[in-house]
Amino acid sequence: MPAEARTPALTPWEELVTTALLGTDRRALATPGKEAPRTLLDEAAAHTVRRRAGLRPAPAAAPPEPATDDPRPPVPPAARRRLATLLTDQPGSGGSGRRGAAPDLMELLPQWLSLANARGYGAPPELLPALLNAARGRTDLRPQALTFAGPRALWLARLNPDWKFALRSTPGGGISLPDPDDTAQVRQLWEEGLFAERVALLTTLREHDAQAARALLSATWRTERAEDRLMFLDTLRTGLSETDEPFLEEALTDRSRNVRATAAELLSALPASALAARMAARAASCVAVDHVASTPTLTVEAPHECDAAMERDGVLPKPPAGRGERSWWLGQLVDSAPLTSWQSRLGNRTPTEIVALPVADDWRGELHAAWCRAAVRQRDAAWSRALLGTPASPDAAGPGAVSLAERAKLLASLPPRERADWVAGFIAAHGLSEAFQLLGVCATPWAEPLGRAVVDSLNIARDAGSYPWSFSGVMGLAERCLDPAEAVRLEALTAIPDEPENASPGAGSYWSEAFQRLVTTLRLRAAITTELTPDKPQRNGS
Repeated sequence: MPAEARTPALTPWEELVTTALLGTDRRALATPGKEAPRTLLDEAAAHTVRRRAGLRPAPAAAPPEPATDDPRPPVPPAARRRLATLLTDQPGSGGSGRRGAAPDLMELLPQWLSLANARGYGAPPELLPALLNAARGRTDLRPQALTFAGPRALWLARLNPDWKFALRSTPGGGISLPDPDDTAQVRQLWEEGLFAERVALLTTLREHDAQAARALLSATWRTERAEDRLMFLDTLRTGLSETDEPFLEEALTDRSRNVRATAAELLSALPASALAARMAARAASCVAVDHVASTPTLTVEAPHECDAAMERDGVLPKPPAGRGERSWWLGQLVDSAPLTSWQSRLGNRTPTEIVALPVADDWRGELHAAWCRAAVRQRDAAWSRALLGTPASPDAAGPGAVSLAERAKLLASLPPRERADWVAGFIAAHGLSEAFQLLGVCATPWAEPLGRAVVDSLNIARDAGSYPWSFSGVMGLAERCLDPAEAVRLEALTAIPDEPENASPGAGSYWSEAFQRLVTTLRLRAAITTELTPDKPQRNGS
């Protein structure tokens, strides 16, 4: 008898599923001598065995190519163990909002990665999955994490869709690009490649030979889509120079408004460009010094219209809601004009003297805000100092003519030590309540004067019985940015203080926990630095 005749036919799998959902009371399987539930389970078991064992042989898939070797030395054992601890830390999810005295280990991961990259270490292969998962959840970690992970990160990202961000975050997205000197291959990829490949090619070529990249783009510029032209144009930010001006001038006539605006922005970053000169002439016609008044005063006559030439040079004619047209046009002219043009226009005064001049008819805020944007865009330290003023001045804490957000951007144009000294003076004069944005742009670890100013202000708030959670943002920054050497000084502040009569209930214990957490975190940061510092080679005979 054939085997097929001896094997009873099984009920189709779909019917078994339907019976299980409806119940055997409503839809029983007809099998003589067996209870319906047992029949259902027996047949489901037989189907399961068949489904697992009945796969037809197929050709084996080709294994992936091995990952590229990482030539960097591995991290020392103590540092590897520390990284494993940081990656497995899960912040508490309690609903009370009270952090307690335990440090947040995940917040130490950025510093660990920064130090490891600075010392040229490569990632332990067994920790790469955890590292990529951490970077997947925190975009701020990705640049440092992917640098540390090295070529294996791209290899893994091609195998796991959850880690595809690594391909997007890496210049070129892991795409294999031809040698920039191989003209034929470069031309072929530019003409036949996918959009991502062409962007990566143009970016790489721009870093290698800016003129060749621009020539490649010019050859196909008029046939590209508007959204593609915008992306390609953005690559000119790398190595931007006066040689790019003719191409950018032509782009000012592009049919896409976004392309025109980007071209104008790039040209305004070239102080010697024709566009910068045109903007300087327009802005100069709007601002002058009134010498008739008893005190020299700046007078402002904002544009009465936005003509076609202004639009061509990137001036947006329609202001945002709540903004007047004339002030909107004036701001765009002033922030696009080279700052060097104002000194000769306004009586050969220095930036500090120009900023100190009174401005008639309530135009001071608009004019100074536009100068702030220009100083940030042009990275002009002299104008940044003038617009910042002294940190102890009454209007330094705002609102004033220059907001705190604008001051934070201006500070970024100054050398790190000067930046730290200015913010330290600001905290000494105005306290910590308005300093959070300013602290965020200071180089880390904070210089000693800045660190002491922060600790002194926290100590004053603690002694006054203030709410400690009002300073949680600054305390979090201190954990990441304060010099670990300050831990010794902070040890005395971990005790629970005597609460003054007007203190917030329980504030003393909260402050004690906050300072304990700060001290513990600083000591952990010191340990991380030690663990990632290579041992000094011993001398011969020692």
